[in-house]
Amino acid sequence: MKAEYDFSKGERGKFYRPDAELRLPIYLDADVQDYLAARAAEKGVALNDLVNGLLKRDIQLIESVK
Repeated sequence: MKAEYDFSKGERGKFYRPDAELRLPIYLDADVQDYLAARAAEKGVALNDLVNGLLKRDIQLIESVK
């Protein structure tokens, strides 16, 4: 790593995109992922669709108890 960097020719906001959507990665434990992947394969759906469906149902359950 250099002791000093020259940013004199830098352009502020060059890569800024106000409409960009940030998607954070979610990491599942290996055994959870294996289980859910098997269930998704059985149902013929994508893993992310299965997980989103499960989470949405959990959210509905939590909100209904409030």
